Amino acid sequence: MEAARPSASCTVGAVSSCFESDGMTQYIFVTGGVVSSLGKGLTCGAVGALLESHGLTVVIQKFDPYINVDPGTMSPYQHGEVYVTADGAETDLDLGHYERFTHAKLTKHCNITTGKVYDAVIRRERRGDYLGSTVQVIPHITDEIKDGVKRLATSDVDVVITEIGGTVGDIESLPFLEALRQFGHENGRENCLYIHLTLLPYLRASGELKTKPTQHSVGRLREIGIIPDVLVCRTEKPMPEGMREKISLFCNVPAKAVLEEKDVDFTIYEVPLILRAQGLDRIILDRFGIETPGSNMDEWIAMIEKMKSPTGDVEIAVVGKYVELMDSYKSIYESLTHAGTANSARVRFRRIQAEDLSDGDLDAALSGVDGVLVPGGFGERGLLGKIRTAGYAREKGLPYFGICYGMHAAVIEFARNVLGHEDASSTEVGDTSHPVITLLDEQMNVTDMGGTMRLGAYPCTLVDGSRVREAYGVEQVDERHRHRYEFNNDYRSAFEEAGMTLSGLSPSGKLVEIVELRDHPWFVAVQFHPEYQSRPIKPHPLFRDFVAAAKAHKKKSDGN
Repeated sequence: MEAARPSASCTVGAVSSCFESDGMTQYIFVTGGVVSSLGKGLTCGAVGALLESHGLTVVIQKFDPYINVDPGTMSPYQHGEVYVTADGAETDLDLGHYERFTHAKLTKHCNITTGKVYDAVIRRERRGDYLGSTVQVIPHITDEIKDGVKRLATSDVDVVITEIGGTVGDIESLPFLEALRQFGHENGRENCLYIHLTLLPYLRASGELKTKPTQHSVGRLREIGIIPDVLVCRTEKPMPEGMREKISLFCNVPAKAVLEEKDVDFTIYEVPLILRAQGLDRIILDRFGIETPGSNMDEWIAMIEKMKSPTGDVEIAVVGKYVELMDSYKSIYESLTHAGTANSARVRFRRIQAEDLSDGDLDAALSGVDGVLVPGGFGERGLLGKIRTAGYAREKGLPYFGICYGMHAAVIEFARNVLGHEDASSTEVGDTSHPVITLLDEQMNVTDMGGTMRLGAYPCTLVDGSRVREAYGVEQVDERHRHRYEFNNDYRSAFEEAGMTLSGLSPSGKLVEIVELRDHPWFVAVQFHPEYQSRPIKPHPLFRDFVAAAKAHKKKSDGN
């Protein structure tokens, strides 16, 4: 294969591809072994960041072996948060890692499930597309999976990175792994690179790291017909001398391609640098015959150094239904961390179960926090606690950031305690004489739950002179949505007259997207999910200003 050549205008570290491609997209497949939740998503994001630092354009996708069509109907207890792409796909939370680590433009084609694969094949069979053939796992299911990879290989993409969810050896993963084996055979092994993420467990009783689980995991992969090119070994302790060579010998992988991915001491954003220090980017580029002027991660390194050197700290209370699970609000926590870096502040989290505040002591629960964030959610459980939290922040002058259901809680609280409508509520949770939050007109006749909400990016026009217009610095923005219920337009004038500004509207003016309080240090609530667009190097403006307000509140509280 002819190596890609730098163009005359190439700038190292540029977002767009700076190579005159020979038209051949390269493919990286990332599998996992031993146990789940090893961090394949983070590793894929890190690999993407490394390749982008060389000027390559990447796109990343995930194959999830579960039969659900998407995670949209799954409980956060089952699968963490649902991440929404700009084109309205409800996807796995790992796509959030992909977008935070890279500039990749992710779409509905970047998350494929067993449910989607079988649905597509069965619809073709019903149309008669297979001309009477017996429809089987091989070739029909595996062909559909391979098509999912090829769909991303457009002329402007240098490398497609594909993560296979689950663990090698799971029965659900077998069709996907077989498809990857076929893909390498059909497209040339020189154009495909297989990375296997595995675990080196540490036995405290003997004080040893053990390689046997890794050996067995690679053995299962080789039985399927896939020989890994790179092993990334997750570990909580450094690999002792000689272990790399031992793994290399038993797993038939070159010693230089056996990499250590030790638990990071400070932030997940260190992972690309850890892998670069061991030469992973060089291994990949050499395999594909790609020559580049070099890697430029100066901006990334500067971001991490700033993250490690805060001048202060703030404590943010996150009041939600699923706070006991970090992955349930993963993008929220990451966005607050990004905003902390922008404000030279370390953000500490006080995770509070909303249900506990339904009749609990708000002063005791929220005492000492510098800001309150109420995230999205569905259903009645915990709503009263969120409403009481919004009221506490409003009355105490405490910075408040409401997201989706957090906006609904703020609106209901204002209607009850400022407008005097004691039974004001959302029609999502029951009948009320003052439905300040109500179902979208287009949702009235919807019966299916999956993929039927208002999903994806929609434009929002910001009111001149508002706090959010100042934060964004532009008149119109695009933000991603995931909801069925909206602010009831019948109450617009009452809210405005009582001091709540409707500061963000759909371009038609029909939908209220943002509300804020005029006489408050910082009280903003949004219908959309800004956390999906925050990046470590470019924090979201609303998160940035929310943390700035929390920092100012802390300074005032401390008497400085």
